[in-house]
Amino acid sequence: MKPAALTWAISSSLPSLRKSERKVAEFILANLTDVIRMRIVDLAEKAEVSEPTVVRFCRAVGCDGFQDFKLALAQQLASSPSYGQIAVTDQDSVAEYTFKVFDSTVDTLLKVRDSLDLNMLDQAVQALCVANRVEFYGFGASAAVATDAQHKFFRLQVSAAAYADPHLQNMSAASMAPGDVVIAISQSGRTTTLINAMERVKSRGAIVIAIAPSDSPVANAANIPLTIDVKEDFQIYTPLSSRIAHLVLIDVLAIGVAQHKGGRLQEHLLEMQLGLEVLREPLENH
Repeated sequence: MKPAALTWAISSSLPSLRKSERKVAEFILANLTDVIRMRIVDLAEKAEVSEPTVVRFCRAVGCDGFQDFKLALAQQLASSPSYGQIAVTDQDSVAEYTFKVFDSTVDTLLKVRDSLDLNMLDQAVQALCVANRVEFYGFGASAAVATDAQHKFFRLQVSAAAYADPHLQNMSAASMAPGDVVIAISQSGRTTTLINAMERVKSRGAIVIAIAPSDSPVANAANIPLTIDVKEDFQIYTPLSSRIAHLVLIDVLAIGVAQHKGGRLQEHLLEMQLGLEVLREPLENH
């Protein structure tokens, strides 16, 4: 198991664990930095379970045993020093949970930035710069990202639309042509309806750019995959850092297109800004 996947494996396995094993998981998620200094007997006592239960839990999340589990956890905390400070609890003050949410998001953005495939990113920008039309597909939280993306590209004088309805996505896909681009956005990377629409877009000769986890069905179905791997903490308090990362990647693509358009776009954006002033209260002179 990759160290970065350990806490995700613990969180995602909670529903399938036995009651006693779940007690171990919940204690660990709330005390990540303390656990790496514990003996198995200490963890068993703190979680109020037996030592064999701790071993079974470790194996349930993909580790060979308790020592292997502690090593993987220590590696994750070393690669992400802020992680152990992020899990929100019922006892957190306003200041504590505020800092945890911000720290989690910043940590995620830095990791995504450093892992981006810049060659794929350049291919995506080049495809968008020559596209006749650009459309964004997304469901759920990804629908909000698609709508934001449509707004950004509309301002860049790009014919853009966003669809969160499967019927509209399929109608859009059926009308695509060579030279058109669809950006498919997915946090899970496994949405079957989205994959079907992507295949239809490709069958029409258009290009599909995916923003999705690596090695996911959505990423694999794209002509140009832009992969973002964010392991969310699937507890009751869940800041969706992946959604923020997707929004920032859309900003990167928009900047790339704006840079390509150059001076022509600046005049258009200035005119648009002036046109919006009539909708705003005038600034007071101080």
